[in-house]
Amino acid sequence: MAAPPTRGSIRRSASSAALAALARRISLAIFDVDGVMTDGRIYLGESGEEMKAFNVLDGHGIKMLREAGMAVAILSGRRARCVERRAAELGIEHVIQGAGEKLPVFHKLLVTLELQPDEACYMGDDLVDLPVLRACGLAFTVPDAPTEVRRSAHYVTRRRGGEGAVRDACETLLQLRARKLTTPARREG
Repeated sequence: MAAPPTRGSIRRSASSAALAALARRISLAIFDVDGVMTDGRIYLGESGEEMKAFNVLDGHGIKMLREAGMAVAILSGRRARCVERRAAELGIEHVIQGAGEKLPVFHKLLVTLELQPDEACYMGDDLVDLPVLRACGLAFTVPDAPTEVRRSAHYVTRRRGGEGAVRDACETLLQLRARKLTTPARREG
């Protein structure tokens, strides 16, 4: 069995030309929250409110996707008001929280937006994300994700969740979309 991808690397079985072709089809970018947009820690206030820390680099990456004409969504297993607020700040229209099983919700979102699975990319960090990572057109994850998740991803970011991983994925997606199919990719790792 091949070793899982390392930081800033593409899956060994995926050529750069194939990834560029996949990226060109993407019109929807979907992100998990805990462990992707945040470092996975949950802060609880005195009155029970849940707080999370978001990285401004990630927010700018999401804005870059939106400026490139891409739709952006959040798909999270947990519910938190701070996620709704952050999504509103970033202009993310599709916010789905409390999704125990993400794959049916992923498919429902695609139906709503009249898209096929290969027209969406997804970034997740844990085993619960595997069904969507395997169903979408382009899968991203973070370097501290479980081995099985890293093996299922097309790209493993250089940065960890909450530390600019989303920005890394956004920039990589945009770079892949801009790459000429005849240009060989530089493999990083």
